[in-house]
Amino acid sequence: MFLVDLFKNKSRIPDAANALPGRDNPTDSGEIHFVNHNPIHGPYPEGTEQIVFGLGCFWGAERIFWEREGVFVTSVGYAGGPTPNPTYHEVCTGGTGHSEVVMVVFDPKIISCEALLKLFWESHNPTQGMRQGNDTGTQYRSVIYTYGEEQNAAALASCKTYQQALSESGANVTITTEIKDAPEYYFAEEYHQQYLAKNPDGYCGIRGTGIACPITPAR
Repeated sequence: MFLVDLFKNKSRIPDAANALPGRDNPTDSGEIHFVNHNPIHGPYPEGTEQIVFGLGCFWGAERIFWEREGVFVTSVGYAGGPTPNPTYHEVCTGGTGHSEVVMVVFDPKIISCEALLKLFWESHNPTQGMRQGNDTGTQYRSVIYTYGEEQNAAALASCKTYQQALSESGANVTITTEIKDAPEYYFAEEYHQQYLAKNPDGYCGIRGTGIACPITPAR
């Protein structure tokens, strides 16, 4: 029986007792960013910060961030579920509870956390629950996983700001983005890293709402 047959309801995050067991060792994710040649596992330069975003299929999501000045390196991975060191196939079953996410390592002197948050809100639809467009399941949910109280406060404030903007536009929708302290981040397999740079004609389902997020990024 295929794993996908075991988890027919992919819109619910399984608890640890019912999730796939995963494994002790991580998958091979490679070491060097395909585009900017920086180390995806670190060490990262002193003064840089990390934040994790989930906004649908991580192929297109990662490209949005690696193109920004001030971003030292990006990687794609899995986070938010109980399964340790999952594979992509396992995540696709819904049996891990993980979201497809992008780790962004950035220099806040060049690009602020607020600027990244603005980019996050405007690049997808954060009101769709366990899906993004035609992609359905827990792996496509909208998430922000933060490092430290300052990032968390900024993420929550930006969510409130964007919800107000959506409401004022006449859209009768509610943001469903999960915002919390960063859980364990598991790097995805090497072939997923910078996928759209390696495969320029690859799938990208990233679409925004068309409503701007009225954040004024710190300089």
